[in-house]
Amino acid sequence: MADLGIETLPEGCIAEAISLTSPRDACRSSVVSSVFRSAAASDTVWERFLPSDCHSILSRAVHPVEYSSKRDLFFLLCDSVLIDGGKMSFWLERSSGAKCYMLSASALSIIWGDTPRYWKWVSPPDSRFSEVAQLVAVCWLEIRGRIQSKMLSPRTTYAAYLIFKLADWSRGLGHPPHETSVTVGAQSSTRAIRLQPRGAHRHARMMVNFPVGAPEVEEEEVGGRAREDGWMEAEMGEFYNEDGEDGEVEMSWMEVKAGHWKKGLIVEGIEIRPKTMAI
Repeated sequence: MADLGIETLPEGCIAEAISLTSPRDACRSSVVSSVFRSAAASDTVWERFLPSDCHSILSRAVHPVEYSSKRDLFFLLCDSVLIDGGKMSFWLERSSGAKCYMLSASALSIIWGDTPRYWKWVSPPDSRFSEVAQLVAVCWLEIRGRIQSKMLSPRTTYAAYLIFKLADWSRGLGHPPHETSVTVGAQSSTRAIRLQPRGAHRHARMMVNFPVGAPEVEEEEVGGRAREDGWMEAEMGEFYNEDGEDGEVEMSWMEVKAGHWKKGLIVEGIEIRPKTMAI
């Protein structure tokens, strides 16, 4: 009797098997044959890749998300969608379907953020949000953000990033290093970050994987880590989200010890995305 290939299986069985893989693998399987292409495009597959709270997220969208299939919806959500009155954006990581968020500056707690003498709110054309926070001058720099761990994908290592720019007139952001932390449950991750080296204005330096207060000789220049969207990012810390039952993820960015004036930091927000994902 002749061997029967997998393509002789009912399309529903093939779709069920593909749904147990990943979005990346589903796209790859679609080039195998017309049978696989049809199965890989089915709602059975892409329903599995969408987050379980997808309908709740869509209900929070600033603008309605219109789609013709679950596959269509998945790829629409791979682009940033504004939610919660425009104070947060949400998207899916394309290869895995992991959930990503960005808290806008207006969703953060910024000390003196409502005082025009110290911070002002501007609307640059290259931001996804209607306004961002621009540091006029402060001695006490403190920025905090929070997000519920249950909003994130389980069994995923995440990192939090400050998304920022430096104005041409920025000063005082290089020394001492700024202290950052990301805390959830019993996990706590810290960094010491320079947004400017001494005597310079635009390059960023970062202490990676060393505790706050580590000697300057351990410092590694990272050049500001430019993003494709025209902004810069600096990693604040990382954490493992086991099952989303650890409560709030608390993130902070601070420089409150030196007492000197700091100027020209432009904050778009804090981004939370899988550790291996690049922007």
